[in-house]
Amino acid sequence: MIAVKWQQMIAGLLCMGAISSPQYVWTLFTPALRTDFQTSAAALQVTFSLLIVLQTLFSPIQGWLSHAIHPRTLIMLGVVITGSSWVLTGQVHSLTMLYLTYGGLGGIGTGIVYVGVVSLLMQWFPENRGMAAGAAAAGYGMGAMVTTFPISHLLAASGWRMTMSIFGLLMALAGLLAALFLKTPHQHGTQETTGIYGYTTGYVVKTRIFWLMFFMMALMATSGLMVTSQLAQIAADFGVAHLSILGLAALPLAMTLDRIANGVTRPLFGWVSDHFGREQTMAFAFTLEAIALTCWLALANHPVAFVLLSGVVFLGWGEIFSLFPATLTDTFGTRDASRNYGLLYMAQGVGAVFGGPLAAWLHQASGNWHPVFALAIGGDLLTALLAFAVLRPMRRRFMQSTYRA
Repeated sequence: MIAVKWQQMIAGLLCMGAISSPQYVWTLFTPALRTDFQTSAAALQVTFSLLIVLQTLFSPIQGWLSHAIHPRTLIMLGVVITGSSWVLTGQVHSLTMLYLTYGGLGGIGTGIVYVGVVSLLMQWFPENRGMAAGAAAAGYGMGAMVTTFPISHLLAASGWRMTMSIFGLLMALAGLLAALFLKTPHQHGTQETTGIYGYTTGYVVKTRIFWLMFFMMALMATSGLMVTSQLAQIAADFGVAHLSILGLAALPLAMTLDRIANGVTRPLFGWVSDHFGREQTMAFAFTLEAIALTCWLALANHPVAFVLLSGVVFLGWGEIFSLFPATLTDTFGTRDASRNYGLLYMAQGVGAVFGGPLAAWLHQASGNWHPVFALAIGGDLLTALLAFAVLRPMRRRFMQSTYRA
């Protein structure tokens, strides 16, 4: 039984890794896309926002479909859609079609896979939901680490169209092979992992706790997605985009370190929260990101500091994808866990709008990154305070009154 659980973990991580590039290497394509489509940074970043918004909007639908269609079938479909989005993007010649292919199809495909894998692995590890959700999210956060340098090199050698076509096919093939091994606990007669308890989605969305968590996740998503979507522009503005460290280009090196930190933080802080409390872990991690953003802004002109501090930023950010689903399921149970998290995950779509085109517009209007970073840092600190001072006592009262009754 233990071996099967970890086999499922590995298969899930490989699926997540296969579909992570559309979000995490997008910034590499932005200079070439701006030139080819002759558009502004704000208009181009609408593509990224569409990717995230549709990824999150489709999440509740995925949760609903998972009750009627086997998770493996849904995840395989999502992998194919994600790979196809890149292949088709390589053929487009207008900004509108870029929105539809990269943003639209990519968002739907990655949304199907993301929520499907997270929900499946939390079923396999009911006693360690924080770790399971974090590990699943780590596959998504770290997957692009493998593709960052290859994509960067092929992009320079063959252009963005050829790069997207080749890697679109590769991500679809890799994801399909991994998804073939996915199973549900029910298929192995695992009764202890299939107990159903808790509240329906209709009840959950009427509670103040859910909407407080939605607001907090949206704030945190904004700061992280601002960096994710515009790292190349930030590097260019601070003069480090074309510098090298130990013979490696600073920008793809920073992106690779970010993927490592973004992956490690998810199971790490998920495990910490399993043992020391969800809200306490939130408060610490969110404050860490605020401090890292402040230091990064002050030292961004130095290539070594730029690379290292960008990694610390993601170390304090990526854990939202383990802490929030685990906290949600702890609070409202497993009865509608997939649909509940699908709705909460939509908060990332809100963050994509503020962290993508609106952040690009604010940077363009002000002429520098200081107001953008100031808002992100303020949002991190506010969310840390809410976690400890508001969410913690609210959740304690709710669980004492409902589960005792």
